Amino acid sequence: MSAGAINPMEQFEVGKLIKLDVLGYDLSFTNSALFMVVVAGLLFAFMLGGMKRALIPGKWQLMAEGAVGFIDSMVNTSIGKGGKKFAPYIFSLFFFILFANLVGILPLAIVPGLHTFAVTSHITVTAVLAFFSFGIVLFVGLFKHGLKFFTLFVPHGAPLWLMPVIIPVEFISFMVRPFSLGLRLFVAMTAGHILLEVFGSFVVQGLNAGGPLGGAVSVLSLLMIIGVSALELLVCAIQAYVFALLTSLYLHDAVHLH
Repeated sequence: MSAGAINPMEQFEVGKLIKLDVLGYDLSFTNSALFMVVVAGLLFAFMLGGMKRALIPGKWQLMAEGAVGFIDSMVNTSIGKGGKKFAPYIFSLFFFILFANLVGILPLAIVPGLHTFAVTSHITVTAVLAFFSFGIVLFVGLFKHGLKFFTLFVPHGAPLWLMPVIIPVEFISFMVRPFSLGLRLFVAMTAGHILLEVFGSFVVQGLNAGGPLGGAVSVLSLLMIIGVSALELLVCAIQAYVFALLTSLYLHDAVHLH
């Protein structure tokens, strides 16, 4: 923030760490790219540490096995028969989003001027994840069923005279899926970070103002920060779970149709 002004959107600005121009294309390495690499590295380290096959499993191995079991249970329940092959993707999706969400709310400065960055608070990142998941759903559905996949838009038992209305509605609801996936995660993470920034500014301004009123504003704002931070931790997990679960349900439709 500059000159004490409240600018809650400043935390979302993408900055170039290494400027690189190749044949007129800007391929600069940004803070967003850096923290995606950090998240991928943390996920790799988590699984690498949990893959040690000890006779008596340690805490790390138990956590990794619990994570794999959790995703396996989700896939079996949501997709059903034939869903095992999608477990690696659902696992990667869930834990990448979870780690990215958690890293993004850490109030840390890696080096002066470079703070932790919430990559899932950018629509470009969440949209890529959503459209990639949607692309897999389309590919699986068309590969497995061919043109029969389009019967997904024709609910069983629906009267024939309602088809001119039902089919467009089903088609639109199907095509909206990637947008709802990406927007839900983006909005949830952005809103929480904005709230934390705003209440943090109130704490500082209340202290600067001085007096009983300023102190009261600072204390109340600090309490709100604690509450919002606790809620953000919950939202981090819930949003990762919802994204992975909805992807699994969409894959169920592609594999089994109606």
